[in-house]
Amino acid sequence: MAIPTINTATLQVAGVVSFYMFAALVMVFVNKAVLSNSPDLPLLFLLLQLLIAVVLLHVSAAISKRVEIPRFNWEVANKLVPVVLVNIIGLVFNTLCLRGVEASFFQIARGLQLPLTILVSSLNTQSAPSTKTIAAAVLVSFGFFIGVAPSSSLPLTATPTIISLLYGVLSALFISIHAVLIKSSLPHCENSTIQLAWWTNVGSAALLVPFVIFTGELEVLQDKITAGNWDGTVFVWGCLVTGVFGFLLCVAGLLSVKITSPITHMFSSAARSVLQTLLGVWIFNDILTVNRVSSILVILGGTMYYTWVKSLEFKPPPSQPAHDLEAAALSLKAAKEWSSDNGKQ
Repeated sequence: MAIPTINTATLQVAGVVSFYMFAALVMVFVNKAVLSNSPDLPLLFLLLQLLIAVVLLHVSAAISKRVEIPRFNWEVANKLVPVVLVNIIGLVFNTLCLRGVEASFFQIARGLQLPLTILVSSLNTQSAPSTKTIAAAVLVSFGFFIGVAPSSSLPLTATPTIISLLYGVLSALFISIHAVLIKSSLPHCENSTIQLAWWTNVGSAALLVPFVIFTGELEVLQDKITAGNWDGTVFVWGCLVTGVFGFLLCVAGLLSVKITSPITHMFSSAARSVLQTLLGVWIFNDILTVNRVSSILVILGGTMYYTWVKSLEFKPPPSQPAHDLEAAALSLKAAKEWSSDNGKQ
């Protein structure tokens, strides 16, 4: 009896997608655990994550020559101010949104990311999206409004506040703008995503430091420590875990673009969304309503429809190099657009 062989390319795709899903889930739930434990230290928590990512980039550069850390240059720094500024603003709103909503509701709160990305991209390129693309955006937007609609079945403690929803919308907006700015920023970094990641993390940390000081979070931390009744274990371990996994998630994202197709990754994102909802109910006792379940399904359906439409619009010629793995089914342009549209996880 012949033993079936497993294609190496299939294993690579499965491995990268599985790791991306795992890392993304860890990030959301550990972030939520820390923000629930220390809701008055969101900016300090974010700052420590950024600093850990910078340290890991330098460690990686010391281990592998493939990771190149750029030399500091004021001219380059000035050119990258827009992308760094938009990045940190988006991260802050993202963190504040997660602090104020349930883990299972987080993806609904940021549900306008795809429509806003399409809008920002169209304004930037001064071109109108196709009818099918607009239909996908409308469907996703409809899913968002289903999820945020008031529900009498929700207790007051589980109902998201207006400000939390606003944080989610602003987070989606700045992630969309960031996706557009990345394309114009890469040439300043020798078209290296690693160098851009270094500049982004270092610049974001530098911009965040004054706000951590002015908001008094350092004093809050000192008061918590001196009071003696605060268990800082969750905060410390949460910073370490999210810092490491945030760095790994960046690497996994780059690998996903390189060896998987947008459609494969979108289906994995759909699976991650379902798992995130179920785990939110199990770990944090989140409450699911018909509206929330319907919202998640509609948003996922619209997003997957959009990915299918884009794959058809940028379908490449039949002949593709064999080593491109699953990405051979789509053009590089489609992969880049997918990367920009999905922004940060």
